[in-house]
Amino acid sequence: MSHLRDAIDAATATLQSLSELESPLARAAEMISRCLTNGNTLLVCGNGGSAADAADFSTEFTCRFVADRRPFPAINLADAASLTSAIGNDYGFEEIFARQVLAFGKKGDVLAVFTTSGNSRNVIRALETARERGVETIAFLGKDGGKARGLATVELIVRSATTARIQEAQKFLAHVLCEMIEPTLADA
Repeated sequence: MSHLRDAIDAATATLQSLSELESPLARAAEMISRCLTNGNTLLVCGNGGSAADAADFSTEFTCRFVADRRPFPAINLADAASLTSAIGNDYGFEEIFARQVLAFGKKGDVLAVFTTSGNSRNVIRALETARERGVETIAFLGKDGGKARGLATVELIVRSATTARIQEAQKFLAHVLCEMIEPTLADA
């Protein structure tokens, strides 16, 4: 069997396993829709490839996903290089997202985090800070959820041991969420 065929089979199995996330996905969609239509902000974060996925997810709301509509406030906390490097320098890398949640997050907002391992200390700190601020949270997690498991309002755990398959599935879930939310934003 070819490497490509093996990867396709693994990706297919991972995507098929996501059907168990229908209920938490619906809850996440409702949370984000309520947040944005009530004039609140979607905060998003992740590290490395997960930061890129966070950037794509936040862009779908601030720019557009499919249809032309008004923009909604969604911020990728990993995008501000001077801010994240200042926080990292002054407070430590584990605080780069938590400090921004403390600055920007308020009741009614939603924080969505992306992490394939669930063990990124800066993401865990962001979830903890959001909870302290009364900000609802959505965690896109991989493997068994890692140390972040149990910290979010809604968890979307991709049960795979392979980082690439987890990232692909998280991106898929993010786009399905956008498809679910988009109709609620059209008239808002």
